[in-house]
Amino acid sequence: MKAVILAGGLGTRMKEETEFRPKPMVEIGGRPVIWHIMRGLSQQGVTDFVVLGGYKVDIIKNYFLNLGANTHDFTLEAGNIKLHNLDASTSNWKVTVVDTGEETLTAGRLKLAREFIGEDPFLCTYGDGLANVPIDKLIWSHEKSGKSATLTVYQPENRFGVLGINEIGEVVSFKEKPKMNDWINIGFFIFEPQIWDYLSHDEPLEESPLKNLVDAQQLNAFMHNGFWLPMDTYREYLLLSRLWKEGSAPWKIW
Repeated sequence: MKAVILAGGLGTRMKEETEFRPKPMVEIGGRPVIWHIMRGLSQQGVTDFVVLGGYKVDIIKNYFLNLGANTHDFTLEAGNIKLHNLDASTSNWKVTVVDTGEETLTAGRLKLAREFIGEDPFLCTYGDGLANVPIDKLIWSHEKSGKSATLTVYQPENRFGVLGINEIGEVVSFKEKPKMNDWINIGFFIFEPQIWDYLSHDEPLEESPLKNLVDAQQLNAFMHNGFWLPMDTYREYLLLSRLWKEGSAPWKIW
């Protein structure tokens, strides 16, 4: 199964890191976020990737063109490169990078890359969210549902403490950053070929395409209770970097 990674956005909420590079190329522990996503997927048997770039896509192209040198020590002699300390973590990756345009929206990016994605079921996710989603269980849930699409959902923590207050102003309970009751979309989709019938415009995938799947009763939800954190803000970037530095990164399943 191919994994399609949406990696073309502007990353405007992380201007500190994205002014000169696309957000999926911001590094955690010396490796781009997109590498962490791909490494986790390849650990679970998914090694064929289609990366949908846009903003500063040349940086993504150059990284994967030189993936061996970017991830290993090397010796360059007379134009020949010898890589040192090789391992199998990336050597079996097949990576297709597609320039889908800087201003294109997520559904439009998928449409533009259809010839590279093909007509088989595929996994699709965002290029800036780290998680330990079990892909085998995700695929099992999707196949069992018999639906055209599955998305992974998650209950994030509230960023703030939540208080219960009675009618006379007394605090009667306090919960420090409890989990929200609502479920949110975190990507890690599985799409059947029928998804192409729902991608009629250049628009966000999360608008008409997913809403129309819901109306057609063709959208399944896989509930993920493990770890997930997007790198939407500089604060989240610092948190992910700290988790990696401390050796306690939950998404590191390799």
